[in-house]
Amino acid sequence: MKRPLRGLYTDYYHLTEAQAYFKKQMSGVASFEFFVREMPTKRPFLVAAGLDTVVQHLEEFRFEDEELEWLHTTGAFSGDFINFLTDLRFEGDVEAMPEGTIFFANEPVLRVTAPIVQAQLVETRIINILQCQILFASKAARSVMAAPGKQLVDVSMRRAHGAEASLFLARAAYAAGVTGTSNVAAGHLYDIPLFGTVAHSYELICGNEIMALETYAQAGDGNLILLFHSYAMEGIKTVLEQVPVLRSRGVNVRGVLVEGGDLLPAATRVRRLLDEAGLENLQIFASGDLDEYRITGLLEQGAPIDGFTLGGRLGTSEDAPFLNCAYDLVEYDEKPTVKQSRYKATLPGKKQVYRRYTESGAMDWDLVCEAEEVHDGVPLLHPVFRRGKLLHAVPDLDSIRARTRSQLSSLPLYVKDLNGAEPYPVEISEEIRGLIRNAQGEGQPK
Repeated sequence: MKRPLRGLYTDYYHLTEAQAYFKKQMSGVASFEFFVREMPTKRPFLVAAGLDTVVQHLEEFRFEDEELEWLHTTGAFSGDFINFLTDLRFEGDVEAMPEGTIFFANEPVLRVTAPIVQAQLVETRIINILQCQILFASKAARSVMAAPGKQLVDVSMRRAHGAEASLFLARAAYAAGVTGTSNVAAGHLYDIPLFGTVAHSYELICGNEIMALETYAQAGDGNLILLFHSYAMEGIKTVLEQVPVLRSRGVNVRGVLVEGGDLLPAATRVRRLLDEAGLENLQIFASGDLDEYRITGLLEQGAPIDGFTLGGRLGTSEDAPFLNCAYDLVEYDEKPTVKQSRYKATLPGKKQVYRRYTESGAMDWDLVCEAEEVHDGVPLLHPVFRRGKLLHAVPDLDSIRARTRSQLSSLPLYVKDLNGAEPYPVEISEEIRGLIRNAQGEGQPK
């Protein structure tokens, strides 16, 4: 199977449109905005994520020789158009919300302004990147809010929808406040702390738990988390007797992982046995199809759990596996455009979002307005590219993590409700409403 390359990360019809623009010599400047049309069910807020990956794609955007040769073999594209693609690079402007920013439906998260062919050909990849990482960051942030002060570890790599998705997930989850990951590739690429325990297969191969612990500890990094099944814990006392022995050999036994089954009684029993053995400082981690809802339930019942692993429900954003999002044209040749479709309506023109806060520092309400308008509050979109040149480096992951933490702390209490009972207020400026009325009067196509 051939590896998709940079230029071919697009939909076929966008290449066909690009050829039509080329043949008609249409090179006007277009502005497209990425936004979410409708919030997922029970998701009262979303977290901006993925800008770093978008920046990388735009900086590297080009058609390699292999791609151009393949396009020629399809017979669908002229030689002149393929020659045009040879030197095509991204030369446009980008404004975006910084990663870690909380946002809501109908707010532009990112805007691309570029010659129409460039702006159109980067659409599919931008949607692919932003939707994926926004979903993951938003899901992870909910678990972070559900478990304040607890350690959360991403262990979802084997459940993720592909290797790239697992990297997107680990990065977005860490930015949202998750403590670390089991994904070694993500640890290497993004410098995310790595976590792990002893596999069941390793215990079986070693013949018994004691042998497994001793040999694993000798081969590991000096930190060890013991593994117990919540439904098969007969040997826990025997294993705990080995903790002082392991520590005498320089192995830092950090805690125990209780996996599967009914976690509340299992964690309660393990805590009691740890305390009786004088191991009060050992932490208890829990694993088993956990998400923000199950974590909340366990903690509300007083489960003595210090950390949680997040697997498939996080790795697939199980309760909201896709976003109703779009990258729509909002301006062409300096003229606002609007889509008036009943289910896919857009707000015309290039836009900005202002956020106002209460005196206590809580988010109060947002205003979507024309990009040139000035209002009280904090503008959320900032310049990223000008004429194809990156203006400044994207913040590092720890800075994004700090921003997300600050944004989550400023959420009103009603927005933190996991069931999303009351929506956050987002208003549309009168100037934007005027553009909509003008478009309706001009009878723009639906």
